Amino acid sequence: MRKLFLVLMMPVLATGPTTAPDKSDVMAAVRQFVDGFNKGDTKKTVAACTDQTSIIDEFPPHEWHGAGACAKWLGDYDADARKNGITDGFVTLRTPRHIDISADRAYVVVPANYTFKKKGKPVKETNSMLTLTLEKNAAGWRINGWAWAKN
Repeated sequence: MRKLFLVLMMPVLATGPTTAPDKSDVMAAVRQFVDGFNKGDTKKTVAACTDQTSIIDEFPPHEWHGAGACAKWLGDYDADARKNGITDGFVTLRTPRHIDISADRAYVVVPANYTFKKKGKPVKETNSMLTLTLEKNAAGWRINGWAWAKN
């Protein structure tokens, strides 16, 4: 009976609670993306993403997906910022609400603040929400989808 119990429990044990290093590694990829954005480091930002990424954000065209989506999003962000007089964009992550990990996939929900200047005047978008999905590959955890919801 004990052996049968262990055999039945193996799938549960294999996908049991994640450890702190797993969550730290997932958040490191999220922070890499945000840090790259904050520093204007395109290479660092894009390196945090898989090549096939899906993105939803508040500025047109509002949705990006497929090969090179993170780089395309950055280009469109820059164009929209120039058009609207937006400078000094900076995202601050707060304490994550969820970091759910199942094998090589992760789901993260993290409140965030976005500050910037619009035509020289400071603007704050507080209590926005960044929701991401990630996958673990040979290079580590990488973002394969994210959505921004401003408050």
